[in-house]
Amino acid sequence: MPEEFEGNLAGAVFWGADLSGARFRDVNLTDVKISHAWLVNVDIDAMVDKVVINGVDVTGYVNESDPWYPLRAMLRPTDPEGMRAAWAALEDAWAKTITRAKALPEEALHQSVNDEWSFVQTLRHLVFAMDKWFTAPVLGESFDPMGLPNSGSVDFAWPGLDYDLRPSVSGALAVRADRAHRFREYLESVATTDFARPIEVLENGTNPLQECLYTVFEEEFWHNRYALRDLAQLEASN
Repeated sequence: MPEEFEGNLAGAVFWGADLSGARFRDVNLTDVKISHAWLVNVDIDAMVDKVVINGVDVTGYVNESDPWYPLRAMLRPTDPEGMRAAWAALEDAWAKTITRAKALPEEALHQSVNDEWSFVQTLRHLVFAMDKWFTAPVLGESFDPMGLPNSGSVDFAWPGLDYDLRPSVSGALAVRADRAHRFREYLESVATTDFARPIEVLENGTNPLQECLYTVFEEEFWHNRYALRDLAQLEASN
């Protein structure tokens, strides 16, 4: 098994390192400098803000060609208005995805694509992510039993989860809509002075409220991308 590195590597120096085939996920590469390097067959999916390659600023070209920009740029807002705008944009993106999903047969939405989560499992994971980072630690409410953690967290003692549940598409959508409604309501009254408030998150310790909200945004963004990727294949086969 390849060695895995997690945690804070800020300021680390990689000198003469062979990173061929390496994978970087959920990483912060702000202010990274790469020199004397080979970038061959490299695939980067990221928020791009001031990237210079071989002396050429490619930021504008990348963002103009990226269909997910400017939504990517909205995911880490610094004020309540930006929070509300980001959530509205994410809900709009998901509404279109759900409309596409509902056009497929029920059984297709329980079907895995390339060993990834089914559409229903993706909804269950988003319920879990919302409960982990918002419903439970911020509102003080319970986890919904249908929540589905990622594989690396499935063995944690999450309260109230039932992995044996097999919710219908409508059932999963109903719980997800309830969580989205609560999140939207909360953002209506959140203040900038709240952002630094420490929040205790199960498995992840103490985090400022702002980072908890950012995590919800990022989960919604990336899993919408994954859902659309898989829906395209399901549409082709149904």
